[in-house]
Amino acid sequence: MTRVAIQTHDFDLAQEIATLRAEDPRVGAVCSFVGTVRDRNDGSAVASMELEHYPGMTEKAIEAMIDEAQRRFDILGARIVHRVGLLQPRDQIMMVAVVSAHRGQSFQACEFLMDYLKTQAPFWKKEQTPEGARWVDARVADDQALARWGIQAPNT
Repeated sequence: MTRVAIQTHDFDLAQEIATLRAEDPRVGAVCSFVGTVRDRNDGSAVASMELEHYPGMTEKAIEAMIDEAQRRFDILGARIVHRVGLLQPRDQIMMVAVVSAHRGQSFQACEFLMDYLKTQAPFWKKEQTPEGARWVDARVADDQALARWGIQAPNT
């Protein structure tokens, strides 16, 4: 199983976790997070969202995030699926799944990957709002989340 998938089609969380678990009989804990499209952002209604990425660069950046999680935490594996293209409210956007022998390491690694993914992964999104379309950097500035993991925010 590859650790990173960037795709337009939806994913099946149960299948993704089953595949990740099946690879190692030492797995005793699974932690996962699924992000979905909200119908509001920054005070505006959102009718749809379009996500773009730079093929090759995005996968490489996310692979490096997983490598860092494996250095920091005692995990047995991780899988990140992130969708791109046109998405509607309630659609699944992405998932992070982490497996380890014990729950603590899975929880920490999953949260680390989510913070890193949300603040550092190179995605761009265009939201359709009542005011019109707007492109925004999908990364969120969250210096506290980065500092918790000892990561310096860019441009500081």
